Amino acid sequence: MNGQDGTGGTERPHDIVIFGATGFVGELTARYLARHAPEGCRWAIAGRSRQKLEQLRSSLSVQHPECAELPLVVAASDDARAIGELAASARVVASTVGPYLWHGEGLVAACADAGTDYLDLTGEPEFVDLMFVRHDARARETGARLVHACGFDSVPHDLGVYFTVRELPEGVPLKVDGFVRTRAAFSGGTLASALNVLGRGRKSLQAARERRLHEPRLVGRRARSPLGGPRFSRETGAWALPLPLIDPQIIARSARALPRYGPDFRYRHYAAVNSLPVALGGVAAVGTLVGLAQLPLARRWFSTVVKPGDGPTEERRARSWFSVRFVGEGGGRKVYTEVSGGDPGYDETAKIFAESALSLAFDPLPNHSGQLTPAVAMGDALLERLQTAGIRFRVAARC
Repeated sequence: MNGQDGTGGTERPHDIVIFGATGFVGELTARYLARHAPEGCRWAIAGRSRQKLEQLRSSLSVQHPECAELPLVVAASDDARAIGELAASARVVASTVGPYLWHGEGLVAACADAGTDYLDLTGEPEFVDLMFVRHDARARETGARLVHACGFDSVPHDLGVYFTVRELPEGVPLKVDGFVRTRAAFSGGTLASALNVLGRGRKSLQAARERRLHEPRLVGRRARSPLGGPRFSRETGAWALPLPLIDPQIIARSARALPRYGPDFRYRHYAAVNSLPVALGGVAAVGTLVGLAQLPLARRWFSTVVKPGDGPTEERRARSWFSVRFVGEGGGRKVYTEVSGGDPGYDETAKIFAESALSLAFDPLPNHSGQLTPAVAMGDALLERLQTAGIRFRVAARC
């Protein structure tokens, strides 16, 4: 399973394929692998344009001559035959091609059928829920691991809570709150996905309800991620605004799958804002964006202002950063932890994405299959990789 034979070898030509390698994050991921892939790693770049793939390979080979022979895989997301061949050729396929709701299912289905590990960068709850309903069972049959949200959404949050829970007592109810601070710019592809999510509230609710009908019921334990209300957080000295993103859903699924999160687990997810006027302005801005996202004309206008494939400059990314502070409590103990790093949307996302692909390809991991969260699929192995790669996980205080 997962493209491996019984001796730990492989009969497939590629360990890792980056699908969408000529896009903004795809290229950053390819450049990261060119610098950090271990000796003997057989990786390839894939996309719909051979010309663009050849240009990327040529660019990579300037600093990394060994990339001059990097394999190219030409496949479009709507070409079922090419996508099937791509999935069958690899042990791990890492897809950056979004919005995933429009471009992602064919590859998920092909990987589930081929027993190929799949990961992506989606922050689209509707897509994740639909993929569970349609392809989780097949992936369990073939041994494929389908791991969504392997970028800033949602690895720092999912593994940050995983890290925090390990600092708390076992076998007791646990509560964790996360507070996100960022300074970053966004690409056209990110904006397109965000607008797509905001404009499909009713469809997302339908997909979530359908998922609940197919998910096994948790017996004897409970894991929740309720949407908290705006409040002042004395723990962080900031105003906390609830973030209705995919991250809390991913964290709650990790908690349901891993008994270490205790018999009754609750997580809340916030943006941390220093001043009340800025907090109120943020609420107003989000409300306006949600309203505009309901209008097809507004979504089309936004897509012409910032096009998919565009993104912040290297200089702008160098000034960007993120910090997620967690407050966990249970069993009479309280712990403060933090996950932090550089540019969250692109440089760190490419790092996280590439290290996740390397983890799936090469690390000894738990014997799980089907749709999994990053913490469930890779857990300690990915945590160690990210710490080695420069993303900081630290305990700030215990009491």
